[in-house]
Amino acid sequence: MLRVHEISSLYLGVPRRITVWLPPGSRRRVRVGLPVLYLNDGQNLFDPGRAFAGATWRVAETADWLVRRRHIPPVLIVGIDHGSERRGREYLPVEDDRNPGTERPLGREYAEFVTREVMPLVVREYRAARGPAATAFGGSSYGALAALNTALVKPGVFGRLLLESPSLYVGDEYVLRKARRQTRWPARIYLGVGTAETSRADWNEETVVNVLKLEAVLRRAGLGPRRLAVAIEPGATHSEAAWAGRFMRALEFLYGAGQTRG
Repeated sequence: MLRVHEISSLYLGVPRRITVWLPPGSRRRVRVGLPVLYLNDGQNLFDPGRAFAGATWRVAETADWLVRRRHIPPVLIVGIDHGSERRGREYLPVEDDRNPGTERPLGREYAEFVTREVMPLVVREYRAARGPAATAFGGSSYGALAALNTALVKPGVFGRLLLESPSLYVGDEYVLRKARRQTRWPARIYLGVGTAETSRADWNEETVVNVLKLEAVLRRAGLGPRRLAVAIEPGATHSEAAWAGRFMRALEFLYGAGQTRG
């Protein structure tokens, strides 16, 4: 089941739509607070009619299958729409010199919007559990960088991260440099990337190398295989289809009993 809300955001200065997926059987669990996974680029998660090029992450179908087979517990999944032409500005903490649409970045304001406006609405309107163990954040590309940056500027808020094809090159690896100084990390982190993300071989190599750099930072911080999974998929592109293909594995690692390593 999907429910839609619109938030008049003080931090972003514009209204923003969020879409909440409720897991099967959630109405019967009146006394149990459900964990919540917040995902950026909400247009691309559920509805082909709203998704880029008509392709979604197949979030509802995948999560429903996993919950019904008890591979993962029931989880609320919240898709946060991006800001269309403002997407780059909102998701990034610094400008991207490869994209003129990122001038005057709003990454800090976006972190406040998620944690002070979106999360309280979800807790108020749904049976959402509180605390980092029950709170996850994720996204892809700029959306993954926004999730990672939010976790860095709001340490202790999120207990799980789902990062697909993160744009770690932005700002001369600004967020990677911040990560090296971080001392408090979520309990579990899933990192996914393909080897054919762009049409340029040098950018493809850079994307994978940067994911490996982040992995090294997290390993040095003490995240072993029970806390960190890295999936490097040969030939996978920078696309909703690729992220949809890895979404089941990501959910199973973040919420299932077992752990995986790519």
